[in-house]
Amino acid sequence: MTLFEHLRELRGRLFKGSLGIAVGTIVGFFVAQRVINFLIAPYCQFQAGRTPGAACTFSAGGPLDTWLLTLKVALYVGLLLGAPIWLYQLWAFIAPGLHRHERRYTYIFAAIAAPLFAAGVVLAHLIVSKSLHFFLGAGNFNVVVGVNGYFGFVTKMMLLFGAGFEFPLLIVMLNLAGLASGKRLLGWWRQAIFLMFLFGAIVTPTPDPFGMSILATCMAILYFGAVAFALLNDRRRRRKTLYGDLSDDELSPLDEHDEIAAGEPIAAPEPVAPAQPIERRYDDFT
Repeated sequence: MTLFEHLRELRGRLFKGSLGIAVGTIVGFFVAQRVINFLIAPYCQFQAGRTPGAACTFSAGGPLDTWLLTLKVALYVGLLLGAPIWLYQLWAFIAPGLHRHERRYTYIFAAIAAPLFAAGVVLAHLIVSKSLHFFLGAGNFNVVVGVNGYFGFVTKMMLLFGAGFEFPLLIVMLNLAGLASGKRLLGWWRQAIFLMFLFGAIVTPTPDPFGMSILATCMAILYFGAVAFALLNDRRRRRKTLYGDLSDDELSPLDEHDEIAAGEPIAAPEPVAPAQPIERRYDDFT
């Protein structure tokens, strides 16, 4: 295909993917209130525990804030519902340029990335429900949270936690690409643990060490799982190649020859057949 043919195909793929997102957004508009109720559940539980029977209310800065929030949630739902369509369009555009083993790895990564991201989102929702007691429970104040600020805070937490749970896939990709061996990754465990706790300290909203430790511990478990996969993958590579454990400038061992016992007779080589005359080796055409 020429460059313009590729661009025309990309335009068609983008149109079909956008159409899937639009249909998902329309469906998401009807279920947006259920999603909103799920997201505000931690705040409502905090309000009910602090003042029994109190209404779960938010403050709005303008008359269009609640309407825009509903549209925003519907768009997020549309992205999720339309994911099979726009991901397929993206894959159909990229797949012809990939090898067979690269396609297989892509299928595996896609199948693992979705559950990991969902696990990070669930963990973020739990931490948000605990962090509200720390932020809003200090003092005897009647705190009314802004609707846009609350939803921005919750969605940011979910996205960051979901992205943090994708970190092991990056480790596996580096190993499969041959950029980092399992032994080297295992040697970097101190630096990796430090970066995980630093990431947890930046992402988690509470200054207490509990939320940070929970996130960093989960990431550490996933990291060592990825390192274990890298070690097994390196062993599999060494089995495929005869001298896979040697560097390029290292001499290969000569221990593949058969040893001959002392006193064992050595078979004489077969005699070389004499050369045939030219007229017997070639016919009239050659």
